[in-house]
Amino acid sequence: MASANETPRQKLISLMYLVFISMLALTVGKEVLEGFGQLYKKATILNEKIVVKNEQLYEKITINAEEKKGHWVKNDSIAKIVKNSSQDFYNYLDQIKTTITEKQKERDPNLEDYNSMEKGDELDVLFFGPNGIYSDFIEKMDGYKDLIKNINPDKSYMSSIDSRFFNGDENHEIINSDGVNEKWINSQYEGFPLISSLAKFTFMQNDIRNTENEILNNLLGHEFEVESQVNKENYITFLRTSKSAYFQGERFDGKVILGRKGGAQLPNKVSLKVNNKNLNSSEYKLIPGGIELNMRTGNSGDYNIKGELLFLNNGIESKIPVNQTFSVISKPNAALVSADKMNVVYRGVDNPLTISIPGIANNKITASAPGLRKIKGSKYILRPGKGRTIRINTSGILPDGSRISTPVTFRIKDIPGPIGTVRGQSGNITIPKSNLAISTIGAVLDGFDFDITLKTVSFKFKAPGRPTIEVKGNKLDSRAKNILQRVKAGSTVHIFDIKVTNPQNPSYKFKKVTPIICDIVN
Repeated sequence: MASANETPRQKLISLMYLVFISMLALTVGKEVLEGFGQLYKKATILNEKIVVKNEQLYEKITINAEEKKGHWVKNDSIAKIVKNSSQDFYNYLDQIKTTITEKQKERDPNLEDYNSMEKGDELDVLFFGPNGIYSDFIEKMDGYKDLIKNINPDKSYMSSIDSRFFNGDENHEIINSDGVNEKWINSQYEGFPLISSLAKFTFMQNDIRNTENEILNNLLGHEFEVESQVNKENYITFLRTSKSAYFQGERFDGKVILGRKGGAQLPNKVSLKVNNKNLNSSEYKLIPGGIELNMRTGNSGDYNIKGELLFLNNGIESKIPVNQTFSVISKPNAALVSADKMNVVYRGVDNPLTISIPGIANNKITASAPGLRKIKGSKYILRPGKGRTIRINTSGILPDGSRISTPVTFRIKDIPGPIGTVRGQSGNITIPKSNLAISTIGAVLDGFDFDITLKTVSFKFKAPGRPTIEVKGNKLDSRAKNILQRVKAGSTVHIFDIKVTNPQNPSYKFKKVTPIICDIVN
């Protein structure tokens, strides 16, 4: 961290460190852009593949209408409406993509330089400019969604269509992370990188193609011929268990049953081995379509059930092969508690924890600690209070009714001190007066594992030969700007005593924010 009395060499070292940190941040940004780019590329490939499948389905419906007539004529009419409306909406999205990538294609014809698509100015102008078309885009979405829902013969698809083309409530608004109503269109597209919006539009096109595919498959229907006899060509076996693993010495209650056609017939003969040991008649009973097992498990490990179930159909034997496995695990004697992000917990933030005990269902596990609350399943949130350590007491009820309990202790750390920034730069920076006058004064938690956006409440501003003034907010006020105008090039101004808060936890008091030294140039 640079200060006023550091030597030029120390300042240079500090500046090199800041450049290195900035390069790391830039690398992360490029990785995010590259990730969106790969999603866009994947969605494009998926769209190319599914359109071929859909054309085959359209062709089948048309042929059935020509050859079979009847209800196929109506199905063909529905298919044509779906095809035309889907293609119209698909082309509309294509036109948006063409418009917002026009400048990008001048230097990147194939749209493969994802790292250069970090800005979204073209879409912001197209949607939210003076003649913005975002309302037309919303109308297109609603129109397509309503048409598909009204024409779709299978109403079970309603929820999937609503989910695919969701654009907020009746006012096209959503409740954002701050609990405030916000326009859906702004939350999804305003200010986002070009590659992000490009990927979203391409995935929406994929939703259109998948919607077509579902409706076409429903119009075609599926006919199955059911045979009455049991044979290995028509049946396979499944192992059905009440849970995925069993403790040593616990009774295994799995069922080996026939799949695909139900098999109401009882087996006429059973020939099974468990890990090459013959299964006794006392360890199973016959049930429709298979057998129900009732045997005691041994040591932990994988167990293989192999053999045959024999069925007689009009005196003809049908042998159904069985080859299934299940696992036995050791009975636990301690809980497993892991911090999802680190091996300590931090004061002032919600620390995500996963608390579970192998072999015990989540609803049979209880965990308690000051500031601990359960979210869902094995997921918990911990917001520790005072002290340097916190103990989480975890207990669970085993299937046999016994209880195990274990404590786990975590260290508590304070959030590290924020680093003051001007335009995202920190330490000793060089900046023109005009830029400093409009710059945002902020702070960041460098290297902290939690995503916290700090809000600047106030800061102090000191120029040479002028008294220190306190500024409210995150930008220079009129007094500070007047003083800045009188500062000569080559002079240094100081921004310090920056006060910040966490909007998600306003009561938390942060450590002192590092100051910024600004070398003024014209």
